[in-house]
Amino acid sequence: MLLLILGKGKTGSIVAHVARERGHSVRVLDRENAGASALTAPTLANVDAVIDFTNAEAAVENMRACLALGARIVVGTTGWYNQLNEMKALALRRNGGLLYGTNFSLGVNELFKMTADLAELKGYTFSIEETHHTAKLDAPSGTALTLKEIILAKQPEAQVEITSKREGEASGLHVITASSPSETLTLRHESFDRRGFAEGAVRAAEWLAGKSGVWEFREIFEKL
Repeated sequence: MLLLILGKGKTGSIVAHVARERGHSVRVLDRENAGASALTAPTLANVDAVIDFTNAEAAVENMRACLALGARIVVGTTGWYNQLNEMKALALRRNGGLLYGTNFSLGVNELFKMTADLAELKGYTFSIEETHHTAKLDAPSGTALTLKEIILAKQPEAQVEITSKREGEASGLHVITASSPSETLTLRHESFDRRGFAEGAVRAAEWLAGKSGVWEFREIFEKL
């Protein structure tokens, strides 16, 4: 496969490395793609999938350009979901492929499943704590917001407090606590580096190649 990686940041660089390890040809675009200007029909002609780890503003521009040309794009960037419906409509209209997620770690997506089970408990209060590196701009994290969304889907009246911390080079810690007057139950996931995110994103791109439609990563991760 030929994969096009958008972004040369810490995660994007690891994604490119993992993709090469898995036997794929890789191209990387960074500053030369300002305003999605490099995402033209000739550039995308032989690309099996695009992987975006940029920022929210750039990701929207990249999705518009790729999906308008019927390309397949995996989006690991967060913070753009207020425009999700627009991106879904464009993908479906132009027969493109969009696979997005707040976290591409397979372990975190298993945590999402476990949180859905935990949220079935009645008579408990729920809280979420997340810790990331100081360079992470969004707080709460997209993963924490997804965890809250999962709990509220089971118990719409629940009050779910999120505590966000930004410390050093922390790659990602999420703790979900369910408490009752008589006991506490905790789910915890900690990432030690970005490789788990990168591996999930590359495997997602492998899955998406040749497909048209829109999926959230947690819907399909067990198929990888």
